[in-house]
Amino acid sequence: MTDLAFAQETRPEKPAPKARSQRAIAIWLLLCCAMIFAMVVVGGITRLTHSGLSIVQWDPIVGAIPPLNTAQWNKAFHLYQQTPEFRDVNSDMDLSQFKSIFWMEYAHRLLGRSIGLVFLLPFLYFLARGRIEKPLVPKLIAMFVLGGLQGALGWYMVSSGLIHNPHVSQYRLTAHLSLAFLIYAFILWVALDLLGPTVPVPAPEFTRLRRFSYGVTALVFLMVIAGGFVAGLRAGFIYNTFPMMNGRWLPLGMFALHPLWRNFFANMGTVQFDHRIIAYLLVIVISSFWFMARRAPLPTRPRIAIHLLLLMLAIQISLGIATLLLVVPTPLAATHQAGALTLFTIAVFVSHAMRNARPVS
Repeated sequence: MTDLAFAQETRPEKPAPKARSQRAIAIWLLLCCAMIFAMVVVGGITRLTHSGLSIVQWDPIVGAIPPLNTAQWNKAFHLYQQTPEFRDVNSDMDLSQFKSIFWMEYAHRLLGRSIGLVFLLPFLYFLARGRIEKPLVPKLIAMFVLGGLQGALGWYMVSSGLIHNPHVSQYRLTAHLSLAFLIYAFILWVALDLLGPTVPVPAPEFTRLRRFSYGVTALVFLMVIAGGFVAGLRAGFIYNTFPMMNGRWLPLGMFALHPLWRNFFANMGTVQFDHRIIAYLLVIVISSFWFMARRAPLPTRPRIAIHLLLLMLAIQISLGIATLLLVVPTPLAATHQAGALTLFTIAVFVSHAMRNARPVS
């Protein structure tokens, strides 16, 4: 065999154009996921620093330009001075202090606009070049629409704190946070589909384990919802003891509100108790899932991911306990929120991997 023939036979094959396109689209979507991750963390910091009500108007286009001179800054500050938060909480705030909270909220909104551009422009490019397969187009359009709805929901949340109460509605805040997680999971799942088998065929050997993984992901998401109500009600600033709640296993006045169902969404003690209970439940469920997976003939990737899931749960619960005991310091609380999305990311990855996993000997 000649050297030329040998080189031709041993040269690695180039990926097919379809595979290259799918990989490029997947990388683009993963970049969007990374930006959404940053958006969630910045949103948490915005809430923790009480910056979210500093910009009292929603201008998706014009609002991208911040105040550029003294007159514009004075106008923005004057608008803020008309809000309940300034009258009831920050009446002694001066312009320089206002600028610090303004820039935090501005960064949050600018990042949201940037995500929209980073999504839209490559989408139009890939679409114009014919690199997006037809079944994928509706999914990408749905992602963009959901992103727009998320922006509108964010303003709907902020507006609830600009009328009478200097705090946003816990219902709207939780809805805003939950939708961010759902959009993130949707984009991540589609990206993983593009990087995985074209037509995944679930292995019957893993049916129970696969369903279990879906349940784990749903329970982590329920934990996020409970955390949203804790954040919305500022319930982390009470009962700063662990494992008991000021010497009691059940908080005082746990069912003080009427009708009864309101306690699960508007009673600070009950909301924090619910968050703790779901954390205990996650420990049991994820540990059980981990023990079941140990005996299964799983490939390396999902097996490692399941190990990481258990490890991240331990880290996240430790962060939650520390945040509670230290009365919600901003850096630690923001890290706890980032940990929630990290745990959710691993759970989604495990669920996706279990759908595509094939048994190994």
